[in-house]
Amino acid sequence: MRRRDAVWRACLAHPGAEETFPFSPGTSVFKVRGKVFALLGSDGPPYRLSLKCDPALAEALREAHAAIAPGYHLNKRHWNTLTLDGTLPTAMVRDMVEDSYDLVVAGLPRRERERLAAAEPPGTEMLARPT
Repeated sequence: MRRRDAVWRACLAHPGAEETFPFSPGTSVFKVRGKVFALLGSDGPPYRLSLKCDPALAEALREAHAAIAPGYHLNKRHWNTLTLDGTLPTAMVRDMVEDSYDLVVAGLPRRERERLAAAEPPGTEMLARPT
């Protein structure tokens, strides 16, 4: 996955996901209930995407893929930074975005998790209603 807009859409496709710009207008920070699950830079191509990851899996992914490195300016045990140069399969990048989101949601209070589980992903309400 190379295209920044495809990654952007993948990040916002989750219930409660929002895009913020706390660092600069060029760095999209994706949050769920105020907790960061992805950071996407605009300086590229290639673009860089940082995602939360299970520590054991994070290390294995780094060993298997040259385009995956320890999180840039993040906790290197829990975060990976992907270089979106086309060498990582699109499905893998999407799965990693989803895993990052799920890890953050798992750390939320039960009530917040239940609210998110009941919410429709952004845009699906338009698909469900006839025009």
